[in-house]
Amino acid sequence: MQTQELEKTNTKGVMDQLSEFGHEQVVHCYDEATGLKAIIGIHDTTLGPALGGTRMWTYKNDAEALKDVLRLSRGMTFKAAIAGLNLGGGKAVIIGDAKTQKNEALLRKFGRFVNNLNGKYITAEDVGMSAPDMEYISMETKHVTGLPGMSGDPSPVTAFTTYMGMKAAAKKTYGNDSLAGKTIALQGVGHVGEYLLQYLLKEGANVFVSEYYPEHLKEICNKYKVTPVALDEIYDVDMDIYAPCALGATLNDSTLSRLKCKIIAGAANNQLENEEIHGNICKNKGILYAPDFLINSGGLMNVYSELHGYNKEKVMAQAEKIYDYTMNIFNTAEKENIYTQKAAIMLAQKRIDEIGKVKRTF
Repeated sequence: MQTQELEKTNTKGVMDQLSEFGHEQVVHCYDEATGLKAIIGIHDTTLGPALGGTRMWTYKNDAEALKDVLRLSRGMTFKAAIAGLNLGGGKAVIIGDAKTQKNEALLRKFGRFVNNLNGKYITAEDVGMSAPDMEYISMETKHVTGLPGMSGDPSPVTAFTTYMGMKAAAKKTYGNDSLAGKTIALQGVGHVGEYLLQYLLKEGANVFVSEYYPEHLKEICNKYKVTPVALDEIYDVDMDIYAPCALGATLNDSTLSRLKCKIIAGAANNQLENEEIHGNICKNKGILYAPDFLINSGGLMNVYSELHGYNKEKVMAQAEKIYDYTMNIFNTAEKENIYTQKAAIMLAQKRIDEIGKVKRTF
């Protein structure tokens, strides 16, 4: 996140930030005994209860954490809508170092805060969290998905839909969806990034990787024989495809002026620091941007299935459709002469508005 953007956020009151994108509710959670500091954001529940993962991260300050949860929860609304799921958009962040501060007591206390929302928000895992962590949360609330023995880790399905979206982008750009021989810069090789890396290597892509944790980067490079790149140098790789799979806002004024790719397709949420400004920059530079909340929707499909009786075959069949959905968005954006993220939001909002008419008759 750039300093200038954070300073703008700091000048806004909390209610102003909620009203900017139409959020319904934000819950600030604090517990002195466990050290829990968390924020739960509920954006829109027109289509159903808000479902979205809990992220644990060392934010610079509370304002940065709030901005992240508001952007993430809004993205979840559109993700559920465009994927045809009967879910609203929500997200949670726990402020802290997942490697040193996460423990059973803290997670169970967070579960109590989730439970107090009476099902309006359903949580799952995200950055810094795992399926076993969800077990601790489930000790205090039934409003949790992604449990071991059920749908489990959603990362493989998120990686698969991202891969489908990337192949659709290749088809649109090159006339062929093969990634063989393509140079791909993969930013972030956590749970989702590593599964995506496996798909790319299996198809014969040439992959450069960067990673926040140096030890993990070394492990990945040794395991898969890929080329490591420093965090800030990933944008300068001579690449065909940039795949952001870490935190958001990596597409901004600074990075877009450096990228030499034809396609951006990754699993990270909120990749565009400013949707309109940076979505249009991608369009004007001739970079095909695969909308993040569309192509990374596989994880949500996976945990949603758990709510209705998990069926892996059905989930994967639904996930495969992301290829066609993505092509439809590309074609719509081209026809309307708008940036691709806007085309995806328009389609998602159309479904929300249509179902809203039904809900208003209750």
